Amino acid sequence: MTAYFGLLDVGRLAAGDVVLVSGAAGAVGSAAGQLARIKGAHVIGIAGGPEKTRVLVDRLGFSAAIDYKRDDFLDQLRDRTPRYVDVFFDNVGGDILNQALTRLARGARVVISGAISQYDNADAVVGPSNYLTLLYRSASMAGVAVPAFADRYPEAMAQMSRWLADGQLTSVEDTVHGDIETFPATLRRLFTGKNTGKLVLELEHQA
Repeated sequence: MTAYFGLLDVGRLAAGDVVLVSGAAGAVGSAAGQLARIKGAHVIGIAGGPEKTRVLVDRLGFSAAIDYKRDDFLDQLRDRTPRYVDVFFDNVGGDILNQALTRLARGARVVISGAISQYDNADAVVGPSNYLTLLYRSASMAGVAVPAFADRYPEAMAQMSRWLADGQLTSVEDTVHGDIETFPATLRRLFTGKNTGKLVLELEHQA
């Protein structure tokens, strides 16, 4: 739902757009990138590590991927966005948001879906110092709050179900098997980047 309404309504996605997705190997990011591809966009995903970036390109059909854990992150960002970015779908916040702002095209739309890099931050939340790019590029930044689209949930569910059924959309899940005591450790995987796709705790059957 977040990917669907964030891209199509908040991001005003159009065919041919260049779309950059942070946290692209996560639940929302992997869906957002695939939906952008389905709609005819050129999609670049940001994820951590070679395994995740391979999944984005080889399994999910992203046009390109950027490994933020490499020392040359900024060089990758510039190299992968020579046409700049029409839609930036951000799930991460922090420095990745700040650097992505420097790659905006004129009239770009920044969709704030989340800020996973800041949720477990013991210090002050880091905001974007490059925000004046929004002014220079006549760009906009807006958040996506899914409950605001509650009356259109059936539309999104029906459309995404069709894409899943015909193989255009892949559901990516990272399942951990355990019991209720496993929940805190499983949840912490979100903040260390260990999951790929939707993180699921499957409870073992208790006799």
